Formats: sequence, C-alpha cells, structure tokens
Amino acid sequence: MPHVHPTRDDRVVGAVSEVVGGPVGDHAGRHRWWTPARVLLLLTACTFVLGMVQKAPCSLAEGKDQQWVYSHMCYTDLRPLYVPRGLAELAWPYSGDEETRDRYEVMEYPVGIAYWAYGAAWVTQVLGGGPDSDARADRPVDDLYADEEVDDELSIFLLVNAVGFGALALLAVWLMSRVNPGRPWDAAAFALSPTLVLTGLINWDLIAVALVAGALWAWARDRPVLTGVLIGLGTAAKLYPLFLLGAILIICIRRGRWGAFALATVWAAVTWVAANLPGYLSGAEQWKVFWSFNADRGADLGSVWMIIDQVRDRGVEVDTVNTWSWILFVAWCAGVLVLGLLAGRRADHVPRLAQLGYLIVVGFLIVNKVYSPQYVLWLLPLAVLARPRWRDQIIWQAGEVFYFCTIWWYLGGYLQPAGGGDVGFYWVGISVRVACELYLAAVIVRDMFRPDHDPVPADAGSALDDDPVEGGRGVADPHVDPVADGRHAGAVG
Repeated sequence: MPHVHPTRDDRVVGAVSEVVGGPVGDHAGRHRWWTPARVLLLLTACTFVLGMVQKAPCSLAEGKDQQWVYSHMCYTDLRPLYVPRGLAELAWPYSGDEETRDRYEVMEYPVGIAYWAYGAAWVTQVLGGGPDSDARADRPVDDLYADEEVDDELSIFLLVNAVGFGALALLAVWLMSRVNPGRPWDAAAFALSPTLVLTGLINWDLIAVALVAGALWAWARDRPVLTGVLIGLGTAAKLYPLFLLGAILIICIRRGRWGAFALATVWAAVTWVAANLPGYLSGAEQWKVFWSFNADRGADLGSVWMIIDQVRDRGVEVDTVNTWSWILFVAWCAGVLVLGLLAGRRADHVPRLAQLGYLIVVGFLIVNKVYSPQYVLWLLPLAVLARPRWRDQIIWQAGEVFYFCTIWWYLGGYLQPAGGGDVGFYWVGISVRVACELYLAAVIVRDMFRPDHDPVPADAGSALDDDPVEGGRGVADPHVDPVADGRHAGAVG
C-alpha cells in the first residue's frame, strides 16, 4: 500500500475492524476505483445527508413554535435571516438606500458570508420562478412572513445553502486527505464527525472551514502565496483564519523562513482588502456593522464569560469582557509562541501548522465572549490533522455533542430548576466542552515536546519539504506496521 492504513495505525480502528476480519494484511490488494480519497468523499456525503435529515424537522414541520425547534435541536440561522435581512427582496447587504435600511437590518456577518447569502438568495428566487421584488417592496415586511410564496422560498434557500455547504465539506475533506502524504485516512475523523452532522447547517461557517483546509494543504505544498490568499479569503468570511498566520510565524522562526511568512502575510492582507472592497465601497456604514455589533456584544451563549456574568449579581460590563478577553487571548498566544519555539528541539521536530493552529484557535474560543455551537467547526480540520487518533477525537467530540444538547435544552427552558434561580446544568455543559478541548490541547502539546508520540512522521506536510509528494520525508514506510513499530508505540497508547 502507498499509504498508512488506519486499521494498522490506530488501535481503536484496529479493534473495530475485528468485526469484519481484523486489520488489513501485508498482501492486501488495492481497489482500482475505491481510492482513499473517493471513500472519504462518499463518507462525507453520507454524513452531510444525515445533517440535512437532522435539520429537516424544523424545515418541513408546519405550525411549530420556537420551543418545538429547541426540543428537536434542529435550529438553523438560515431560515430566520432570509426575510429580516432583506434577502427576500434581494436587497444588497451593504446598500445605503434609506428605504432599504428602514425596512431591514444590516447583515451582521463579514463580507464573505454576506456575499454568499446574497448569491444563495438570488439562486433561490431563480429556482422559485423569479418573484416580483417591486411588489414585495410595496408591502409591509410583516406580511412577508405569512406569504406562502416566501415560505416556499425559505425551504429552497435552505436547500441551496445545504448543497453549497455539502460541496464545501467535500472540498475540505479532499484537501485534508492530501495535507500529510501517505496519511489520507487522517481526514476520516472529519468525514465521519458527529459535529459536522449536528452543526454543519446552523450557519455559514463551512465557508471558512473549507478555506482553512485549503490553507493547510497549500502550506504543506510549500505555496506561501496561495496559503496567504486562502487565509485572506477565510478571514473575509470569519475572523479566525487570520490566526493561522501566528502559527506560520512560529514555524518560519524555527526554520528561518522569513520570506515565506512575509509572502503569506502580505497576500493574506491584499486578498482580505480586495474581498472587502465591494462591500465597503457600496456602503461603508453598513460594512462597519459587523465590527460594531461584535464590539457592543456582551457575554453570550457558550462562553465562560456567560458563567461569570450569571454568577455575579451585577453581571459583567461589556467593556470589561472586551478588555479581558483580548488580554487573555494575547497571553495565550504568547504561551503558544513559547511552546512552539521550544517544542521538539532535541528531535529537530518542528510543530506542524495544524497543531499550532489548533492551540491558537482553541484559546481564542475559550476566552471569547461568545461561543456558538457551530464554532466547533472552526476547530474540526485543525484538530483532526493535529491529533489523528480516534480515541482523542472521540473524547473531544463527545464533549462537543454534550454541549450541543445542553444549549438547546437551556434555550428551551428544560434545564430551569423547579425552584427558580440560575441554570447550573448549562454551566456544566460549557465546562465539559472546555475541558475536552483542553484535553486535546494537552495531548497535542505532549506530541510537540515528545515527537515519538506524534502519529504523523517528522516534517510530514512541512513547508520545508523539497517535494512533499515525491520526496518521501513526509511519507511513512507502507511496509511498517506503526502499531508494532517502536517509533510509534506511545502514539497509540
């Protein structure tokens, strides 16, 4: 085999494989058509279809109130935003037209999401037969909510986005399977992720996820310009891809590759500016709403700050949360910098981009003032490639699934104590989620300082590989059983 097989590389997969005959043998052949990449694409497609089924009750059931939506845990932001953000009239998200702004709120998302939502609305109305937007503009907005034609468009809008998100998920898993040569099956934890099922259709986060997967792939192919472009596009959709530049900085310091870091940073900035220009030039005030909305936002769902806010009788001021969340994040990043510069020096093992990226992004999420359930997708490609071991992935994602349940129970009022007071069980959900993320972070740090525990061979997917595909430094010996090989003995324990 030209790649490491998971049944021989991972003890969990090996144990599960006993049901169908045990780990693959030394003389096992290869199917000509069912390559690892195609199997992963099929698995991702099946997973995403399950996600659509999970969200279907909230799209197909009629006459159900918000409590019913929470009890079935099928909430999505896509339907509720179609009318109030002007998409039903194809209003440009950054329009400064007074009549439009009197009728509709501005999209509170970065430009990448606003452009996507506008394009999806346009496709929706083409598929729906092209409604008369002028006639809708003459009606009160409240009338549109009860319009049967608009209600049909809501379902089409959700399906159009779902098809697009599915394509993004397929692209992401394909790119991830090619990051570490010889280890395509590492991406299986993404393809079969329960968090992808549960949160993939809540919001537009998969846009940034696919671009981050592309950045990981581009960096593994020693393409700093393309890496920067993809990071810039990702940052135009969500802020967090920007933090990958911090991980790249650490790698470049260790490798003395200042030119690669400069190229990635410059092209990220240029791409971000180019992506934002249409929105800014067509409505600067509307473009600023995303930034002002997040600056004015207080301690919100899923965050540790929300626990602090509810425990304190007087709550926590917005300015206090803003200041301390950034102070803590800067301190966290400084800690990751120190770890990244010190880790693996004796073995000449430079931490990988996915490892450093996970540590930075998880720190941002933990100290951030809002931690929505779908933000787990931000971590998914980074976590899967940083620690490609099913035991650790199951532990981490189990915590995310537990939190996913508790947030809807909390919003539905099902966790409210009979005697009143604070909803302490929701705090447990937040704490379990954070604890599982910190567990995975600790395992990744252990791998960085003790490379013999890292399942991925040294320099696999590194930007310093002369030829990551043919050079062989990042490709594991296909004839070696990693479980039996002492070099990997600690990685599967």
